[in-house]
Amino acid sequence: MELKEKIASLPQSPGVYQYFDADGRLLYVGKAKNLKKRVKSYFRFKPFAPAPNLSPRIYKMISEVANLEYIVVSSENDALILENSLIKQLKPKYNILLRDDKTYPYIYVDLSEPFPRPKITRKVIKGKKIKYFGPFPSAAKDILDSIYEIFPLVQKDSCIKGKKACLFYQMQKCLAPCEGKISTEEYAKILQEALSHIHDKKRLIKKLEEKMGRLAAQLRFEEAAGLRDRIEKIKAIEIHSKIDLAKIENLDIYAIHTEANQAAVVRMFMREGKVIASSSNKIRFDPARGFDIDEAYKRALLEFYTHETPLTSGTILVAHDFAEREDLQSYLSQKFGKKISIRHPQRGEKARLIELALLNAKEILKKSSSESPVLEQIRELCNLQTTPYRIEIFDNSHIQGSSAVGAMVVYENDSFDKSSYRHYNLDSKDEYHQMKEMLTKRCESFEKNPPPDLWLIDGGEVLRTLAEEVARSFGVDIDVIAIAKEKIDAKAHRAKGKAKDLIYTKEGLLKLLPTDKRLHFLQRLRDEAHRFAITFHKKQRTKRAKEIELLKLKGIGEAKIKKLLNYFGTFEAIKKAELEELSKIVNEKDAKLIKNFYN
Repeated sequence: MELKEKIASLPQSPGVYQYFDADGRLLYVGKAKNLKKRVKSYFRFKPFAPAPNLSPRIYKMISEVANLEYIVVSSENDALILENSLIKQLKPKYNILLRDDKTYPYIYVDLSEPFPRPKITRKVIKGKKIKYFGPFPSAAKDILDSIYEIFPLVQKDSCIKGKKACLFYQMQKCLAPCEGKISTEEYAKILQEALSHIHDKKRLIKKLEEKMGRLAAQLRFEEAAGLRDRIEKIKAIEIHSKIDLAKIENLDIYAIHTEANQAAVVRMFMREGKVIASSSNKIRFDPARGFDIDEAYKRALLEFYTHETPLTSGTILVAHDFAEREDLQSYLSQKFGKKISIRHPQRGEKARLIELALLNAKEILKKSSSESPVLEQIRELCNLQTTPYRIEIFDNSHIQGSSAVGAMVVYENDSFDKSSYRHYNLDSKDEYHQMKEMLTKRCESFEKNPPPDLWLIDGGEVLRTLAEEVARSFGVDIDVIAIAKEKIDAKAHRAKGKAKDLIYTKEGLLKLLPTDKRLHFLQRLRDEAHRFAITFHKKQRTKRAKEIELLKLKGIGEAKIKKLLNYFGTFEAIKKAELEELSKIVNEKDAKLIKNFYN
């Protein structure tokens, strides 16, 4: 069926539509209250062409559309959820993708308990008298540790269950409610004073500085230095503002600023009239495709307010009005079961908060290093679809097929993003299937951690093609290149220091000079993945050696252990095996010994 006929046959139902180009690559995912009406608005029909009133960015996209698919859902909210999920998993060419998959910690206290104690959570806690503080993009633990440092609250969950005062009482850090030395009313007053310091960080920092001075005077310099470091972390999470709203109000503030090929997203959190914390992230985009600020706000809000997130504000302020603001407001209100308003203030104190957030977004881009020229050179060299601002590099490691592990390292914003590194325990016996297993596991996590711009594989053309096929089987079109040592003789030896690194791309084989900076860049990425894989492999080998020794002590010989590993692949699989299955490999007595050992 031709595109024009498909559009004519669309249902008038809520749903999600997907645009594809002539090569079957996914261009865009969108949601609609009425699929027929929404999709028709992109086109004119006599002659059939993109609608003339579209923005330059959308006009360019529609001119590339050759096919469309759609999914009907029962409501507009379902369409919004499905759209967000598909964008994260499939990374369409023209959608904006924000990489902010963190869940920020909150401090909470359950006031229904007789002697409540503040704790940290990243999820909604069930209970009618739960009070939340936050979110805190960083330093939540430092704030909480400081509260326990200064106020004599119940220090551990186990303390209140005991019947006798413990060491904390002797250290004057707790007033021993377990022995009835303090009433619930007296404790509640201390708790309220402690909680007031979570939002009023100036008071908290002042008390910490006083304690630091006392420790230094007592020549307890190490403890004083620990408090100094904690004070610096707490200071770092705030955006300094002279704006304190006259009324006690909770606000979440969002601002997005773009310059050239970069955008900065800033979130500020105001609680009880004070800005308590902030967070930000940067997006790099292809200027040829443009940047849709409407969609960026939508993505930023959907990413932050997940199903598990506590919502401690009823009002969200945005620096720009955006197309689906009211739809999103309705969705969030329904999701959290209370009225949520998304506003774009243009005057007054709230507008000044927006100006402050925008000022910080501009500052982030000003401080940002300019785009690494090597990334653009790699794009041109390998004929990539886009500049590879985020690269995932894969390597695996094993000894004769055993203790196989895989490693993924991530390069973004001109440095290695170590918080995104992942390692994988692999069951496959050969390098090809190990790489397939690892990449499949990575693809299965796309909904939580979206695809990158580029995959770099440690291997040759066979593994490069495999990576493309795995990504395509999940509906994702990722650029893939591979790097491997040149095979210099019939036995495929890699003579150390003599064999050159070769680059494999979809365009064919590239042989670069050993002095080429582009080759050096790719080698640095490959070497980091190799280092990470080897480090993890050594840990796994040590663990494996310990398990072998322990099994030997139980009377299971090395030959039997080898038979078990050849059959099950890993110790983890042996541990999970049923007695009957173990008895097929070793005798029943040994099978029982193994089950008892792991139990």
